[in-house]
Amino acid sequence: MGSSSEKGRTEIEVGKDGVAVITITNPPVNSLSFDVLNSLHENYRQALQRDDVKAIVITGSKGKFSGGFDITAFGGLQGSKKVQPKPGYVSIDVLTDTFEAARKPSVAAIDGLALGGGLEVAMACHARISTSTAQLGLPELQLGLIPGFGGTQRLPRLVGLSKALEMMLMSKPIKAEEAHALGLVDDIASPDELLMTARRWALDILDRRRPWVLSLYRNDKLEPLGEAREILKFARAQVQRQAPNLHHPLVCIDVIEEGIVSGPRAGLFKEVEAFNKLLVSDTCKSLINVFFAQRATSKVPGITDMGLVPRKITKIAVLGGGLMGSGITTALILSNYPVILKEVNEKFLEAGLARVKANLQSRVKKGKMTEEKFERTLSLLKGVLDYESFRDVDMVIEAVIENVSLKQQIFADLEKYCPSHCIFASNTSTIDLNLIGGKTQSHDRIVGAHFFSPAHVMPLLEIVRTQKTSPQVIVDLLAVGKKIRKTPVVVGNCTGFAVNRMFFPYSQSAFLLVDHGLDVYQIDRAVTKFGMPMGPFRMVDLVGFGVALATGMQFVENFPERCYRAALIPIMVEDKRAGEATRKGFYVYDDRRKARPDPELKRYIEKSRSIAGVTADPKLMKSSDKDIVEMIFFPVVNEACRVLAEGIAVKSSDLDIASVMGMGFPPYRGGVMFWADSYGSKYICSRLNAWTKTYGDFFKPCAYLAERAAQGASLCGPVEQAQAKSRL
Repeated sequence: MGSSSEKGRTEIEVGKDGVAVITITNPPVNSLSFDVLNSLHENYRQALQRDDVKAIVITGSKGKFSGGFDITAFGGLQGSKKVQPKPGYVSIDVLTDTFEAARKPSVAAIDGLALGGGLEVAMACHARISTSTAQLGLPELQLGLIPGFGGTQRLPRLVGLSKALEMMLMSKPIKAEEAHALGLVDDIASPDELLMTARRWALDILDRRRPWVLSLYRNDKLEPLGEAREILKFARAQVQRQAPNLHHPLVCIDVIEEGIVSGPRAGLFKEVEAFNKLLVSDTCKSLINVFFAQRATSKVPGITDMGLVPRKITKIAVLGGGLMGSGITTALILSNYPVILKEVNEKFLEAGLARVKANLQSRVKKGKMTEEKFERTLSLLKGVLDYESFRDVDMVIEAVIENVSLKQQIFADLEKYCPSHCIFASNTSTIDLNLIGGKTQSHDRIVGAHFFSPAHVMPLLEIVRTQKTSPQVIVDLLAVGKKIRKTPVVVGNCTGFAVNRMFFPYSQSAFLLVDHGLDVYQIDRAVTKFGMPMGPFRMVDLVGFGVALATGMQFVENFPERCYRAALIPIMVEDKRAGEATRKGFYVYDDRRKARPDPELKRYIEKSRSIAGVTADPKLMKSSDKDIVEMIFFPVVNEACRVLAEGIAVKSSDLDIASVMGMGFPPYRGGVMFWADSYGSKYICSRLNAWTKTYGDFFKPCAYLAERAAQGASLCGPVEQAQAKSRL
């Protein structure tokens, strides 16, 4: 789906052959704003009325057909009860009753993208010609919507029910070659011959040399009714298992079924009605917030608006071949960066190189990489034991254990061996960068490049700047992040930076609640039911007790007044429990690493309560899932407010993206700050105040939150609210 703020248009040009070519022009992806749709409708009607026009070709300018409906227009629609000038205006009046029903044939000439509304326009044409590299799909469900321009009815009739369900429910675009094999595309042409081929097809259809196909009324690809209902029933069961909190995928299935049972016209009307309802749903608003927040991360005031151009980064070194270092190395070589991986001895180096190799082999097994590409990618990697080959690197990413003195020594060494322009980046997740660079003179080129595990999979890159980090270094790292397909969030320097800092209360509140009587597994169940990939205790098992203790101590040392120090993990560590790696943590694990509750856990909890000097609270033990979710996440919101107030994060939308992409916060809730605003600052503050009286200062609202609550204001800053209003 597309997004564009420029006023779009279409242009019509009639050739000597009598074919009118209508070109969509709305950079960068030719999104279908209402201006474009109105212009397209007007030019199409003009082509139908002109005596010198025999047939019509619709195409897009600059190598893109259309990336879909203009998402920036959704906000205005969400504020009104009508989605279009009248419900179904585009899908029924324009695409069905004007385009598809026309007495002159139309052909879509597709290059680049035909996504969402773009593909729906193409499917209303009587044939589709595509270049081999084009992508076609209906990704509307990513925004909490369903296709709204007839896609739920035409796609199953063109590619069959099972494939159409896969493409819509998984928001999965397909390449043109597959589209051609399925029948979604009628012919493949080179970019140079695309228009000529489409014109020829249009005239062939006119002269009945090729079939004149109305996609909406095709039935040859649809299964018999009984079989179709079985396919739809299976799809519903899959959706309910995989996305139990989401309603719109089920709505999509219902709309498709309506068209099969009651006919395509009835399906179109049901699609319009369903689309209108979904557009004003909380899920849609949340997912649209994530869409815009993700795009806003690359705009950093005082950095990206200075006219700086990224320098060329041709060679990168990574220090440390452990889990994080090998993951970072994998991400870099996958994007064609030559990488030097340094370790302290031969044994560690071999292990690090083996991890990278295993990461790549996993892609080969899954069919995401050919053997030839595997060999070529691996050839970009060189393992070393010293700094001699660092003399021509443009960037170093340090990914060793969280030990301040070790990192200080490494950065002092880097200054001796690396060129003067080389960027010194640390993958530390919690340690203050000023401490790390304490023994160097190169503070302007020290930056945090905090990846999330596994680094070659997780999409977030937290870029941490100190007061002295050069804007040029930030611009350079933003460009690297983009090249390796990460979403960057630029934040300020402090213990834990933005992501880990705002989420340190996540596990601490869970430990506090257990000490006061709540069940470990009840907490994890409530949190996963809410939409997190795992609960706080399962997460601690996964990262390991050693890491949990080390990072926990960083926060206890720096924010002692608002940390909860539970004795539970130290007690369990004494008993040789360390999490999933040792097969015993809060859960016990079988050979396949499958977790199950451990009845032995009770005795550790009783000992922890005894040390804390608290008894189980009967009222707390009766907490609902909603209460548990609020007690786990409102302290996260409170810390996120501090992060905003201190300027560690520039905007709350950055924290939304960081929570979704770094911590697995459910995107359909819009990110942690957007979700918090659905409750309102007054409610959150009053709940935190009540818990503070019962459980202490861990829950105490920060000044920023208390101030917003007193004003009855949103948790987003005034600047962001203005941006949100102009955007929606």
